[in-house]
Amino acid sequence: MMKKSLILFVALLFGFGLVFSSCVATDLQVKPNNSNFVAPKIKLESFMIPQYDGYWYISAKPLKGTAGDRGAFLPMTFTFKITNPNVYPINFEEIKYSIVFDKDFIVMTTADQMSNWIPAGMADEVQVTTLITVRSALVGFSLANAVELKKRGWKKIDTLI
Repeated sequence: MMKKSLILFVALLFGFGLVFSSCVATDLQVKPNNSNFVAPKIKLESFMIPQYDGYWYISAKPLKGTAGDRGAFLPMTFTFKITNPNVYPINFEEIKYSIVFDKDFIVMTTADQMSNWIPAGMADEVQVTTLITVRSALVGFSLANAVELKKRGWKKIDTLI
């Protein structure tokens, strides 16, 4: 008797599950497309320098040390908060960001590839780390910022000292 009532109870629960699951309005779910997509909101939450070994640069005319084009490494870690305002999940695949000095000088631009699903209406944090050297900053100032440096009358090495 007990087995029959247990089997009947499980069958009844299963039946209710089928009935209620069929009531879910699957045709009302929003399908992603170009007309209903809203760009995610990205905010810089934090910035950290996980290691600092001092500032140094050695060039053909060394300030200190032997000749060469080498400089100190500076790792930088950024934490971005990404909010998905859409009514469907999105896959955040790449973040591209620039490190800017004094509002006008782009020191470097980098991109990190990832796969990060963010549920509808939710937010997540993405942490990226990049590495800049004195030499790469000098190259950035020489190429991307040459006009602004000339306008201000600055020498590229003076911007880093």
